[in-house]
Amino acid sequence: MKQRLTFLLLLLALVGWAVPAWANYVLIPMDDRQTNHLKAYGIAYKVLKDDQDVEWLLNYRGGSFMMKYTKSVETECRVRGVSFEAISDSQAESIRQQLSNPDVNMDVVKLQKAAKIIVYSPAKVGPAEFENTDAVLMVLTYAEIPYELVYDEEVLKGDLPKYDWLHLHHEDFTGQYGRNMHRQSLADIKAQEDIARKYGYSKVSQMKLAVAKGIKQFCAGGGYLFAMCSAAETLDIALAAEGVDIVSSSYDGDGMDPNAQEKLDFSKTFAFGNFTLESDNGYRGFSTFSDINSAANRGFDEPSGFFELFNFSAKWDAIPSMLTQNHENIIKEFFGQTTAFRKGAVKPSSLVMGEGKTSDRYLYGEMGKGQWTFYGGHDPEGTRGGGFRNPTDLNLHPHSAGYRLILNNVLFPSARKKKRKT
Repeated sequence: MKQRLTFLLLLLALVGWAVPAWANYVLIPMDDRQTNHLKAYGIAYKVLKDDQDVEWLLNYRGGSFMMKYTKSVETECRVRGVSFEAISDSQAESIRQQLSNPDVNMDVVKLQKAAKIIVYSPAKVGPAEFENTDAVLMVLTYAEIPYELVYDEEVLKGDLPKYDWLHLHHEDFTGQYGRNMHRQSLADIKAQEDIARKYGYSKVSQMKLAVAKGIKQFCAGGGYLFAMCSAAETLDIALAAEGVDIVSSSYDGDGMDPNAQEKLDFSKTFAFGNFTLESDNGYRGFSTFSDINSAANRGFDEPSGFFELFNFSAKWDAIPSMLTQNHENIIKEFFGQTTAFRKGAVKPSSLVMGEGKTSDRYLYGEMGKGQWTFYGGHDPEGTRGGGFRNPTDLNLHPHSAGYRLILNNVLFPSARKKKRKT
C-alpha cells in the first residue's frame, strides 16, 4: 500500500511538471512571480545564441520574455530555476494584441542576435584581485552568459570592432592608478607600465588616453558601451584632457599642467561637461578624480536612500524603455568610487534614466553610430560591512532590481534597432 501511494504521488508530480501538447510558446514572467530574475536573462541570451528570436514584452509583467517552445528551453528553465509558463499560439497572439493597444504603455521588441560580449579588465593580464567585485563579471557568470576579457593591449591592437558590447568597470583611464594604492596593486601597475613601454608610450597616462580614444572610436563605429563606477568618470576626464598633463608627480614623476583645468575640452566627452578636476592629495590621498562624482572626497560613500527609474513610452521611446525594464522602479542606492553623477556635470545631450534626490545614477546617450550607458556605483548589492573587496553572492540576490539594469544592457544590442522619438 505504501509503495502504491508513493507511485501515485510521483505520477502526480510528473503530470504537474508536464508541458501541455498544445504549448507552442514559453512565457518567462519578470514580475514578482519570477523565481530568479537574473538567471532569466541567461535563458533569453541562450535562446538568441541558438539562433532563435526572443520577444521582449516591454512593461508587461515586469518586462517579460516570450519565445518559441522547445524542449531545450523548458529544460534550461527547470535546471536554472527560472519560472516559465507554457502557452498556446492563440495566447501568445492575445498578448501581442494587448501590447499593441495604443492606449497602453506596452510594446513588443524582437531580439534577434546574441551580442558578442567583452569586459575590459586587468584580470586579463594578472590576478587583479579587486576585479573579483566587478558587478558585471559577477552577474554575467551567475546568469551563465558567456563573455571574453580584454585589456589595454587588445584595444591598442584594434580588436574591439570584432565585438558588439564592451563593459568598463572600476578602472582609471587618467593614468593615476585609481588615485590610491588601495585601488591597484603593484602588479597591476607594473602590467600597465609594461604595456605602455611595449607600445612606445613614455607614460601610462599617454597609453590610457590612446585606449580611451580607441573605446570612443569603437562606440562611434556602432559598438555598444556600458560603463560603471570610476570607469564612466575617468573615461570622460581622459578624453577631455587630451594633450593636457593632468597627472601630478606623485604618479609619473613630473608635475601636472598648472592650467590643466582651463584647457579641458568637454566637446570630446560622452556624458559629462562643466566639471572640475580634484587636486592631488598624494599617492595615498583621496581617491576621487573630479566633481563629476556626487560623493567626491568621501571615498566609498554608502548612501542609505533610493533612486527612481523614469517611466518612458514603450511605443515611442523603446530604447530607454528596454534599459529600464524592471519589477521595481524604486531602487536602493549603492556606493562606489564614483557613486553617482552630479547633476550639473551631466550634459544636456545625456538622457537621464534614473535619478536620486541630489544626483543622477543612470544615463544613456549616442556616440556616432553607437550607443552608451553609464551607471553610477560599484555593486548594486554591495555593502561596506566586511570589506568592500568581498564579492557579492548573487545566490542571495536573485531578484536584485539594481542588477537587472545591468542585464537589460546585455540584451539591448540584440534588439532590432529603433531610434528614440522624443
